[in-house]
Amino acid sequence: MPVRVLLVDDEPLVRAGLRAVLEAQPDIEVVGEAADGAAVIPLVRQVRPDVVAMDVRMPLLDGIEATRALLRTVTDPPKILVVTTFENDEYVYEALRAGADGFLLKRARPAEIVHAVRLIAEGESLLFPASVRQLAAEYGDGGGNRAARAELERARLTEREGEVLRLMARGLSNAEIATRLVVGTETVKSHVSAVLAKLGARDRTQAVITAYESGFVAPG
Repeated sequence: MPVRVLLVDDEPLVRAGLRAVLEAQPDIEVVGEAADGAAVIPLVRQVRPDVVAMDVRMPLLDGIEATRALLRTVTDPPKILVVTTFENDEYVYEALRAGADGFLLKRARPAEIVHAVRLIAEGESLLFPASVRQLAAEYGDGGGNRAARAELERARLTEREGEVLRLMARGLSNAEIATRLVVGTETVKSHVSAVLAKLGARDRTQAVITAYESGFVAPG
C-alpha cells in the first residue's frame, strides 16, 4: 500500500513542487491539497491520509493550531510532517510540542523530502535528531519544565526503558537500538511501546521532547 499524503501550504508553487517530487515515487500517493490549516480536518476525514505535510505558517490557521485541532478532533489521526522555511525556528518547536511528528525544510532536496515522508510514515526513527536536539536546547526550558519532569516521574520507567529513551533521543532506529543493546528488534519495539504508553506520548518525537524538557536527556 502506498503512503497517502495530504499537502497543506498557502503557496501553490510549494504544493506543486512537493506533489511532483512525491508522486514520482511508486510507494507514495498525494491524495489531496489544502491552502490553509482551517481546511485540514474535513480533508483528513475525507481522504484519510497517512501523512499530512503541513506548512507551519499560514494566514488563517497556522500549522501549530491545525496540528492541535487535528490531534484533538480526529480519531486515529495521521502523522504530521511540518514543512518550514527556517530550521531554527520557535514555530517549528511549538509544532513539535503540539504533536507534529517531525519537520522538513522547504529547501530540502527531493531525496530528503521522500526520505522524510517514508520515515514519518514508518514511525521507527526520529527525523533529523540533531536538529530536534538543537531546537530543544534553544526553546525547551533547559530541562526545567515542571510538567515534563512530573510526567517523567509518574512514568516510572525501568532502567532498560530509560536506556531505550536515551537512544531514541539520539535518533537510533529500532534495529540500531537492538544492535546496541544486543537484543531482538521485537524486544526493542516492546520497550519503545512501553515508554510511549508510560509517558502518554503519541510517538517517538513527543517522548524525546519530554525527555529533553524534563532534563532526563541533555539536548546539548
